[in-house]
Amino acid sequence: MKTLTSDLSFQALNRRDFISVLGKTSAAVVAWGAWNTANARADGPPSVTPAYLKDYAGLYRSDPRRAALQWFREARFGLFVHYGLFSLEGRDCWLQYREKIPVSTYAKLKERFTAAKFDADFITDLACAAQMRYVNLVTRHHDSFCLFATNQTDFSSVHSPAKRDLVAELAAACQKKGLGLCLYYSHGRDWRHPHAPNNDEWGGGARPNYNPPEPSYATGQDHDLGKYLDFMRAQLTELLTNYGPIAAIWLDGISVPLSHKDRLHEWHLPELFAHIRSLQPQVLVSYKQGLVGTEDFLAPERRFNKKSDRPLELCDTLQPDGWGYMKADEGKHKIPDQVLAMLAKARRLPANLLLNTGPLPDGSIHTEDVQTLREVGRRIREQGWPAPTSAGKADHR
Repeated sequence: MKTLTSDLSFQALNRRDFISVLGKTSAAVVAWGAWNTANARADGPPSVTPAYLKDYAGLYRSDPRRAALQWFREARFGLFVHYGLFSLEGRDCWLQYREKIPVSTYAKLKERFTAAKFDADFITDLACAAQMRYVNLVTRHHDSFCLFATNQTDFSSVHSPAKRDLVAELAAACQKKGLGLCLYYSHGRDWRHPHAPNNDEWGGGARPNYNPPEPSYATGQDHDLGKYLDFMRAQLTELLTNYGPIAAIWLDGISVPLSHKDRLHEWHLPELFAHIRSLQPQVLVSYKQGLVGTEDFLAPERRFNKKSDRPLELCDTLQPDGWGYMKADEGKHKIPDQVLAMLAKARRLPANLLLNTGPLPDGSIHTEDVQTLREVGRRIREQGWPAPTSAGKADHR
């Protein structure tokens, strides 16, 4: 069996180092642990209503999941945030895959990651100004770089020059302002972990097509998908126990497990979903357009033309196409009229709109996006929400 090299750093951090990281990044983690303890009782209803569900407190006390579903159906509008190492290069979040950047070369970007102007208060203020009800942060994209304190790897923001837990910062800001916090997590696809799905067995763009092959990847009989599943389960447990009330776990990478539908059982998704829900009674689970049929809501990209008895969320981006920051898109970001048309389209389904911004390399939000979102919010406050229209024109009602 292959051993993991030190530069990949998927070995568990020792307890002293992990506690040190938590202490340096945010005291909020300790407070969130108390919230989870108070609400994870098997002998009765939850005792503390999450701030984002305050208007559903009565229903939450009797049925947390039903309260969360009602909240989600009425939320309408959320902010998606794609930020990570890929932001530093300004060529979208798929650059490692498309440009076939070796794992060890890509990992060097961590030493340039400062997040100097990532401001959770500004981001949540912007979401509120735009009349959004929730924020979804990419906690770990396909490159496997984590924006949170994790005991599973040191490939994270807290072990970069930033030395910050961005999930903790955003969790505190969302709680303070009554916004739901959703957490994007790449599940089906990982371009770093040695035992993530590989191109020998899986399709759907599982790995970059390296030539020569990436030496850190386990292959053949040495490859053990179970190790990757354990890694993800441990990280999702951290996200659901260290950061207070989470509105949704938003899984991505669906095309990889879908490339072999006859092998879906190998992913143990029913067990994973049950585990997630056991940690927080109100948390919703999605996996893009739906993988196993027990997701709480569907979250397709940009369009959806089917009937669904489950809540829907369309995700789209303020840039022309990409999700992470792209230098080439300067001056081409969507304007308020386009966003209002997108809201009208979403309402017709009906669906929420999860609208993405790709922060700049320093973590600040692009000026074009700030201006657009503030203007959208102003129009909604003054004219009302755009009515559902097939033409997509913003008829405010």
